[in-house]
Amino acid sequence: MADSGTMTAAMTGPRGPKPKRAFNRTNIMIYGTLIVVALYYALPLYVMIVTSLKGLPEIQMGNIFAPPMEITFEPWVKAWAQACTGINCDGLSRGFWNSVRILIPSLIISVAVASVNGYALSMWKFKGSEVFFGILMIGAFIPYQIMLYPIVILLREAGLYGSLTGLVLVHVAFGMPINTLLFRNYFASIPEELFKAARVDGAGFWAIFFRIMLPMSLPIFVVSLIIQVTGIWNDFLFGVTYISSPDRYPMTVQLNNIVNSVQGVKEYNVNMAATLLTGLVPLVIYFASGKLFVRGIAAGAVKG
Repeated sequence: MADSGTMTAAMTGPRGPKPKRAFNRTNIMIYGTLIVVALYYALPLYVMIVTSLKGLPEIQMGNIFAPPMEITFEPWVKAWAQACTGINCDGLSRGFWNSVRILIPSLIISVAVASVNGYALSMWKFKGSEVFFGILMIGAFIPYQIMLYPIVILLREAGLYGSLTGLVLVHVAFGMPINTLLFRNYFASIPEELFKAARVDGAGFWAIFFRIMLPMSLPIFVVSLIIQVTGIWNDFLFGVTYISSPDRYPMTVQLNNIVNSVQGVKEYNVNMAATLLTGLVPLVIYFASGKLFVRGIAAGAVKG
């Protein structure tokens, strides 16, 4: 009977009221700090949003924290399709599509090659693999500014300077070290027994990669995707250095031209709307896949 009662209690679970969380000094400090930090980072975003929804006369009244008395989306329309960026007055739309043409091939090539690199360096180690990996890691910590001029010479000699193709290759090269590190450490955290069992069954390099590694690697692919999208989309330095024609400038360079324009009245509402439009793509991707990003980091992206 006693054993039966014990089994019944174990199956039904604990009874009684749930314990209440203690509202102590430590919790107050932790949540208070988090709230202050969140407000610190959210306040500039709030100012940008409310300013972008105001007309210019209301902005000139001087209260930047006040919500708009009359909401208008005209600054957003002007920032997208009418604002002048140098000799062109078609807003950010041209730069948006340039950034898309830069982002998609850069993202696909860098993530695909880095995933194969990481897989090979973790599961198919060859003679000199550690030296090769060390060279890649050195590249991850070299400041971009040091490499600007040598890459200008390389692109010029290859006939790619000033083109979107040249800029794509630059983003692929600079994204390779950190993404290879992420994939190598993630694949190294996968039980080696799976790899050995597949080898015993006769699976080769690509069969193991596509049938075993890829189905298990969605979180780390999302980590790599978010890092690459954020870095490539928000890049200004490479865009202004390696693109010679204003017609090919990415969105960030055109945003700089809008904000720093000295012609006419300073339209802060248009500037804020243009800034929000430029940052919209990375924000959407992050919020859509944020949980997978955390899973990827926790599952081995920073291990090894």
